[in-house]
Amino acid sequence: MDTNAGDVGDAGVYARESPRLGRAVELGAAAGRTLSVSFPAAVPDDAAADHPVLDRLFDYLDGAEDDFADVTLGLTVPTVQRSVLESTRNVPYGESVTLDRVVAMTAELDPDDGGDVDAARTALANNPTPILVPDHRVRDAPGATPGDVSETLRDVEGVETYS
Repeated sequence: MDTNAGDVGDAGVYARESPRLGRAVELGAAAGRTLSVSFPAAVPDDAAADHPVLDRLFDYLDGAEDDFADVTLGLTVPTVQRSVLESTRNVPYGESVTLDRVVAMTAELDPDDGGDVDAARTALANNPTPILVPDHRVRDAPGATPGDVSETLRDVEGVETYS
């Protein structure tokens, strides 16, 4: 069952305040796809609160193990960035990897090529769907997840803290 599925009418912005994060979790969705996840300071006035993926994100924040592999993403990024994000999605819950490992996991890229490493770094920094694409599990590259949120996510998963 695809828990992100819904009719085309599920398009919109969904958000709730997260006491665990001390900020809101916002999700953008359209046509049964998750387009974005972000962490604004407050819930936007136009956001609805009920969406099945948002429910799962909050269950995850409460400690439920979830890899979100069945959540359909609507990534509108260049092909190389999409490949990096798909590789990052394969980093298991509770584990962390280096940026070089993500590059090595991405078929089109070479970890010995500085340009490829930079492309991977850019993909993670511009990740439109943090948590669903777990950039917080890549320990030596900046992701789109804010630092304090990344720390909380690693804590939720029991991932060793690193600098």
